[in-house]
Amino acid sequence: MITRIYRVRIKPDLREAFEPLFRTVARASVTQYPGCREVTVGGPSEADPDEYAMISVWDSAESLSEFAGADWTVAHIPDGMEKFVEACWVHHFHHM
Repeated sequence: MITRIYRVRIKPDLREAFEPLFRTVARASVTQYPGCREVTVGGPSEADPDEYAMISVWDSAESLSEFAGADWTVAHIPDGMEKFVEACWVHHFHHM
């Protein structure tokens, strides 16, 4: 299994529009794929008020490829959500 951690820093002036979409549209864009076992959405902390995270757990690299494409090591941003993104990162960890 693979844990995928997607971090996004949003444009602060778009926060009010971003948050409900991140919880629904962005989350649904991940959970609809076979092989996605779990998704957790995290909101910002006081230290990083513009940064959010989505942590997903996947069965395999193959299931991640179906979701994010052949190079699943790069961020996958659902259509319409790119306007909120100031910067984003993606990290992967194989379960031991």
